[in-house]
Amino acid sequence: MTMPLTHEVLADILGDKLSAGCFRSSIRAGTMASGQPIDLPVSVIKGTRPGPVLWLNGAVHGDEINGILAIFDFMESVAWENLAGTIVATPVSNVTALDARTKRVPQDDQDLDQSFPGVSGGMLSQRMAYALFEEIRTHADVVVNFHTMNPYFDSAPYAVYKTAGDGAPAEAELLAALSCFSPFVACRMSVSSSAELPGNNSGALDYQCLKLGKLAFMIELGGGSRQEAAYVEAGTAGLSRLARHLKMLADDGDQKPDNVMRVTARRHVFCGEGGFFRQHAEAGTTLKAGEPLGTIRSAFGHLVETISFDADVKIIGLRTDPVVHSGDRVAFVGLEWDGVDVR
Repeated sequence: MTMPLTHEVLADILGDKLSAGCFRSSIRAGTMASGQPIDLPVSVIKGTRPGPVLWLNGAVHGDEINGILAIFDFMESVAWENLAGTIVATPVSNVTALDARTKRVPQDDQDLDQSFPGVSGGMLSQRMAYALFEEIRTHADVVVNFHTMNPYFDSAPYAVYKTAGDGAPAEAELLAALSCFSPFVACRMSVSSSAELPGNNSGALDYQCLKLGKLAFMIELGGGSRQEAAYVEAGTAGLSRLARHLKMLADDGDQKPDNVMRVTARRHVFCGEGGFFRQHAEAGTTLKAGEPLGTIRSAFGHLVETISFDADVKIIGLRTDPVVHSGDRVAFVGLEWDGVDVR
């Protein structure tokens, strides 16, 4: 795909006014004090045959980079002449946070992915959420929301899908779609789960899409504020498999996995003592009961804490930054899991 220099109105692209091809557009969310527009960039590939609208969203947190690059690479690989349906990409949905190199919207310090469906006359985070969600609500059939863990962590690519009750796509349909990304695990999440960090989890983009009956999930690609080529490639390959799974592209023989590891209970792991955390395990592995996840040494070099578990755990994410204070997160682990056939 080679994007044109012309800028089109998104409604014209996604409606009947423009025929098949590659387009670029934007979604206006507001203006800065200087008068500069706050626009979310949009790229669209419109195919020659009928099919679903696949919406790819990146950088809902401004320090999460790998998903942006995976979207770029996938869009570059798709020829509109071979496409059924439409692919819409908003690779940078939190534009002010990206410019500030922060997770949250700097103008109001809110989490954009806890702000959906948004408020048209609210704070900037709510306005950005509203502007984006109105387009997704109107046009999208399938939504992939890319994330990473925070910059202090490493993780193998994994998926998260939420339970949204009646009217939402079936769990089997969600697992079949997200398995295209060959995730280390697929975490089933309740938005009211006490095991998660505080916040309005029901304000997540994928959850609000599920409530509307759209197929939506999260893909986590490594850690934040950095480029990780292997994880970018995994995201790109996953998008290609997903497009074929949705019958948007012809089968090329690269099949998605037959099985996905579903995590049904997970939690963050916090340190009790401050000091310097040393890893004794790796993200994307299973840690056996009693084996050390890591140790913490004081500023004098003395061992003050060893972190282990009474049962086996899946290490979803693991801290790479060694400097920790009491109560800091050092890992994110799966506690209960099972294999699910997704053929």
